[in-house]
Amino acid sequence: MIVGKVVGSVVATRKNENLLGSKFMIVEPLDDMGGGRIVAVDNVGAGIGELVLITLGSAARIGCGMESSPVDAAIVGIVDHSIGLNG
Repeated sequence: MIVGKVVGSVVATRKNENLLGSKFMIVEPLDDMGGGRIVAVDNVGAGIGELVLITLGSAARIGCGMESSPVDAAIVGIVDHSIGLNG
């Protein structure tokens, strides 16, 4: 899992039929998590500025209940409280 901060959203009017109705957010992993910004499916209602938990790969499809969709990253939780994270 990756912890990151939601920094924006993506609007896609044309997309794969398995993604219709999905919300996409841009997430920036925290400094010590590595990597660049990620576009992730959001089924938990995260907002810009919130810290979130992200899964990648097949875990993302399972975690958001979209096993047959072309999803590689999903927001699976919103962080309420953390100790030792810089965000």
